[in-house]
Amino acid sequence: MKKAKRAVGKTRSQIGALPIRWSALGEPEVLLVTTRTTRRWIVPKGWVIKGMKDNDAAAVEAREEAGVIGRIHKKSFGHYVYWKRMADHFVLCKVTLYVLESKRRLEHWQETSQRHSHWFKLADAADLVEEPGLKAVIRKLKARLERSGPPLLAPPERPESVIGTPTLQ
Repeated sequence: MKKAKRAVGKTRSQIGALPIRWSALGEPEVLLVTTRTTRRWIVPKGWVIKGMKDNDAAAVEAREEAGVIGRIHKKSFGHYVYWKRMADHFVLCKVTLYVLESKRRLEHWQETSQRHSHWFKLADAADLVEEPGLKAVIRKLKARLERSGPPLLAPPERPESVIGTPTLQ
């Protein structure tokens, strides 16, 4: 399959999930995964999927990269910009993030053997990630959750027959 040519210097769009859960102590936690090559801590993310809503694509990335399934929010929570390392160059990417309320983790998922993953307190997660914009979004999420607590940010915005899987409407 031939890849489409991209304009040099143009910012590329990606989507990502902020998988969250409440610990036994009632504290919010976020699931981070490592990158496959440099092993940096990040959130599950990937390229926009043509023909799919961005929030649903973020849920797919969370399932594939971290094995997490849950309710994805329809409205984005924030975004950050970073330089993606490609084979022979770097590409500027803007990642739009969606909160995913974790319902369960799969035992095995598509990238189980390729990445490490761990639930972190939000303050620890913000310290672990390298991208300044992602740090800021995680800190913003921490502040929001400290104000609102569970139930999370909003009631479900649409029913989902299989949680974490895009629904046909």
